[in-house]
Amino acid sequence: MSNSLSKWFAALLSVLLLYFVPAGESARRQDDLSRIVVFQTVTKFVDSVRTKGYVTPQMYNGFLQELEVTGNLYKVEMEHQHKRYHPEYGDPADPGTFQNHFSVVFDSFYTDDIMSILFPPSDLAKDDPDRRYKLAAGDFFNVKAYRLNRTPYSVFSEALTGSGSGDKSGVVFPYGGMVLNEDY
Repeated sequence: MSNSLSKWFAALLSVLLLYFVPAGESARRQDDLSRIVVFQTVTKFVDSVRTKGYVTPQMYNGFLQELEVTGNLYKVEMEHQHKRYHPEYGDPADPGTFQNHFSVVFDSFYTDDIMSILFPPSDLAKDDPDRRYKLAAGDFFNVKAYRLNRTPYSVFSEALTGSGSGDKSGVVFPYGGMVLNEDY
């Protein structure tokens, strides 16, 4: 009895080692490669926007197409912080007294604001300058990419560990920085 039990255990262990371990490693490598592609794609897009000082529909669509190469679904959030300087004045009773300094205020514009300029409801050509979202030097531009689906590695590891968290989304890569140029 114990001899047949050890044979079944050895057969089960060999199946695990021959099939499940290589499949898990392959899924993990695919997950790592997709993270690298997302890292490079987001970095290239944000650096391009920071260098040029604008976003066009072609740039945005190319960015989304490069993200689709990974085989995962992504939600992209963009944020533009426009820097403005406000002069500081003295006492409200004497409103004309300038205090010789300025306060810095950032006006934030988000994905919906940017998309309304890139893809307006009118029938403008894709290369029309009115569809160009412009940023100023000194502004900040940030992008966050959220993965919307579960990768094969997350499904595989949840099946093996029995965690069953079902967590599909997560920030894959946030990146941003100061706009360096206005090339428009």
